[in-house]
Amino acid sequence: MKTTVIIGATTNPSRYAFLAASMLNENKYDFIPVGIKTGVVFGRQILNIKEKLTIGEVGTVTLYIGPDHQPEWYDYILSLSPDRVIFNPGTENEEFEKLLIEKNIEPIQACTLVMLRTGQY
Repeated sequence: MKTTVIIGATTNPSRYAFLAASMLNENKYDFIPVGIKTGVVFGRQILNIKEKLTIGEVGTVTLYIGPDHQPEWYDYILSLSPDRVIFNPGTENEEFEKLLIEKNIEPIQACTLVMLRTGQY
């Protein structure tokens, strides 16, 4: 099973990115938290997005950063070569979606939490 990368990961339990990590963990999905904050989420160190580390076999990138903050990470996210990128509510970005389509990466406007709860993930 390919890895899910959570962009905008946090240790704050009131944030949706944290809830996504929790649900991915509960459902036994392999995930890597990536963000600007440091810390550990469900036993996994949050990777510093500024280091743009290589991650192998990425199936899904789920976004928890707003469209105003996404452009500086376009190249990094594209370099991960995910099969799909989930634009969670509030992260929708038509410009980035077009770039993804050009690279044969599926953009999905959806909620990771709902997808997991309903078996659509």
